[in-house]
Amino acid sequence: QVQLVASGGGSVQAGGSLRLSCAVSGVTSGRIYYAWFRQAPGKEREGVAVLDTRDTGDYPPEYADSVKGRFTVSQDNAKNTLYLAMTRLKPEDSALYYCAAREGMYRSLNPTLYTAWGQGTQVTVSS
Repeated sequence: QVQLVASGGGSVQAGGSLRLSCAVSGVTSGRIYYAWFRQAPGKEREGVAVLDTRDTGDYPPEYADSVKGRFTVSQDNAKNTLYLAMTRLKPEDSALYYCAAREGMYRSLNPTLYTAWGQGTQVTVSS
């Protein structure tokens, strides 16, 4: 059973940076996709970034338009950890951030496709 534990959230001022981490365990085989989602109060859960664990130049990560050029998703296979580096943060980036995993055949930022979820970690960006 895949388990994910997210950490690294916090409070920063606009323009600042944060790096979220997600420790992953229980992955055995298959084509695995990791993703980060976020959910602000009163809003639907939104896909932020998705990573194909094959992680070669042929399968680059995919990002939501709202974070392109500012956020970077990566993985450290040796540490079984997924990261989300967030720069030039804006107040509208404030949300509860979740990491998630699924086995599939294509990248997707559709949260309904993901079967394993970490607990959220709060990111608050003040103006």
